[in-house]
Amino acid sequence: MTEHDAQHAAERDQTHQEAGQGQPQEAVQENGAQVSTDVTSAGVPEAAIPELVIISGMSGAGRSTAAKCLEDLGWFVVDNLPPALIPTMVELGARSQGNVARIAVVVDVRGRRFFDNLRESLADLDSRAVTRRIVFLESSDEALVRRFESVRRPHPLQGDGRIVDGIAAERELLRELRGDADLVIDTSSLNVHELRAKMDAQFAGEEEPELRATVMSFGFKYGLPVDADLVADMRFLPNPHWVPELRPYTGLNEEVAAYVFNQPGAKEFLDRYAELLRLIAAGYRREGKRYVTIAIGCTGGKHRSVAMSEKLAARLAAEGVETVVVHRDMGRE
Repeated sequence: MTEHDAQHAAERDQTHQEAGQGQPQEAVQENGAQVSTDVTSAGVPEAAIPELVIISGMSGAGRSTAAKCLEDLGWFVVDNLPPALIPTMVELGARSQGNVARIAVVVDVRGRRFFDNLRESLADLDSRAVTRRIVFLESSDEALVRRFESVRRPHPLQGDGRIVDGIAAERELLRELRGDADLVIDTSSLNVHELRAKMDAQFAGEEEPELRATVMSFGFKYGLPVDADLVADMRFLPNPHWVPELRPYTGLNEEVAAYVFNQPGAKEFLDRYAELLRLIAAGYRREGKRYVTIAIGCTGGKHRSVAMSEKLAARLAAEGVETVVVHRDMGRE
C-alpha cells in the first residue's frame, strides 16, 4: 500500500466513524439493510416517545371505525402494519420532535404471516418503557355473519369453507391477544355512532384517569356480556317481577330499588363487593390496566341488576373511579 493509499484509507475510516456518531446504539439486519429498533437511542429523549394504541379484534367488529375515530381525535393512524414494524414506527414518531405524539396501529389477520411477531414486538416495547394499550373489538358470531353477508364479502380466513369457519379460526388465532387487551369492546349490538361514542369516551379526554369502570346490568337469559371482566349474580335476591305493583317498572324506579335493598343480604353484598373492588382496582392500577367492565346480572336485566348497578356505580364514582353505567337488557321484555 502506498503512502497515498494509506492516507486515503485513514480518511475514509474517520469519515465512517463520524457518520456513525448519533446513530441508534442497537440495530438489526433486515433484508440486508440496517434497521434501528432502539426507541430510546441517543439524542431521543424518553419524553418524546409517542403513546401507542394497538387496535385489533375480529374482522367485521369495527376496527376501521375505531381507527377513524382515533384519527379524528388527532392520532397518527397506520392500518394493517406488520407487527414486526411497530417498534420502528414508534422510533420514527420519537424522532419527529413532538409532531407525532400519539400513534394508533391496526393489526389484524390480513397480515397473518406477520402475526406471530406481535408478542415479540410487544415485549420489545415494554422493555423500552413505551406506553402502549391494546383495544380489542369483539362481536358475536351471529352479528359477524350478518355483517359479512350484508356486504357480500368472504371472511379473510374462511378459504373454501363457510363464514363461520373463518370466524372460528380467527377467534382461535386472536385468543391470547384478547386476553392481554386493556380494553375489550363488544360491538354486537352497537351501531357505528355508538362505537364512536365509546371510543370518544375513552380517548377524547386530555388527561386520562387512573382507572375507568363500566358497570353493566344484564339479564342471564340473554347471555353473559362477552366483554365483562367481573360478573356478579343478583339472583340470590327476591325478584320484584313477582310483585304485581313493581313488575312494570325497572330498577331505576325508587320503589323497586327500595324493595331490592330492603331484602336480606342486599346492602351487605353492596358493601362487601365495593370493598372487594377497591382491592381489585388497586391491583389493576399496579398492573397498568386502565379499563374494567363489571357486569351485574339478574334473570331479565330489568330490576335487581339495574338497581344494584346504579348503587355500585355511585360508590365507585365517590371513590374517584370514572364510571359509566350501561343497562344492556333493560327494555327488551
